[in-house]
Amino acid sequence: MELRLCSSERGALGQTQGSASCGFPRSRRISQDPCIIQCTRWTANEAEAMSSYLLIVKSELPGAIAGFISGHDSGSWYLDGRVLLLITSVCIVFPLALLPKIGFLGYTSSLSFFFMVYFALVVVIKKWSIPCPLTLNSPIEILQISNSTEDCKAKLFHFSKESAYAIPTMAFSFLCHTSVLPIYCELQSPSKSRMQNVTNTGIGLSFLLYFVSALFGYLTFYDKVDSELLQGYSRYLPHDIVIMTVRLGMLFAVILTVPLIHFPARKAVMMIFLSHLPTSWICHILVTLALNAVIVLLALYVPDIRNVFGLVGSTTSTCLLFVYPGLFYLKLSREDFISRQKLGACALFIFGILVGLLSLALIIFNWINQ
Repeated sequence: MELRLCSSERGALGQTQGSASCGFPRSRRISQDPCIIQCTRWTANEAEAMSSYLLIVKSELPGAIAGFISGHDSGSWYLDGRVLLLITSVCIVFPLALLPKIGFLGYTSSLSFFFMVYFALVVVIKKWSIPCPLTLNSPIEILQISNSTEDCKAKLFHFSKESAYAIPTMAFSFLCHTSVLPIYCELQSPSKSRMQNVTNTGIGLSFLLYFVSALFGYLTFYDKVDSELLQGYSRYLPHDIVIMTVRLGMLFAVILTVPLIHFPARKAVMMIFLSHLPTSWICHILVTLALNAVIVLLALYVPDIRNVFGLVGSTTSTCLLFVYPGLFYLKLSREDFISRQKLGACALFIFGILVGLLSLALIIFNWINQ
């Protein structure tokens, strides 16, 4: 993130998201073609993220609502994932996406953060509510958790074929680079140091919540922990009101995240197609409507969109997170190559290439096996 901010101050990335007017120098602006390529990659990455989040809403929200309802109303409209997806998109996502400044979404981000804190606290508390070894009964047999005390010992390291997905998954979890420049422009006194403090605070709090949730989730189920942590709790405690509220709260956090991702995606689309036109509310509304319509249609009618975008994500996410910051810094910096920041940028660039190639190869390998 520091390399990205340094590159922005040198005028390389300000134009990419239409942020050059915020005070970034224009003397060494990159050419129009790389700018369009960068904007296209940003749009693809944000479309991937928004589609994935809406798919989660479509698949998980009916089950979360059904947990609060007694009886079997499988044919009801409020248990239809597609209907719920349309309702949330029209009533929540689209109005929030229409907001002209990303700073207005700070309130929804705070609410999402509250849901994450609630989730982490429940995971910590449930560590002492769920015994290990677990008593074998029907729900636990489905979960396939052994009753051996040997399975209740934590392992510091555990490597398997699934371990290769860890770095790309974590990279996608912390991918906030596309929102950095819009947030920078709306700071009261924009500066690299202030933006670095904002970034460090946000990523640090996110890492703390992720770490606590993952650690205590693992210490609850050990090597039988589910890849989707809440599913393990839902199977073992299917009617626990606290788990059901956590599940619903996390879905609302996902819904409130979509408008935040939509903002830089809209900026990139307008940079590619409408940069020659003056800014107007008509263009703003039409682009927002078109982008939301495309994302909702993808989530509604493409069942294997996760596999399709997995191929794109293995390249775009690693490029935006690792490759581009290092590459642009190496291109623009006048420091000696043996300087600390240039060596770090070079290492980041090489690491991103290796991670991207590894994750891409694993995805293709899994497709072949399936």
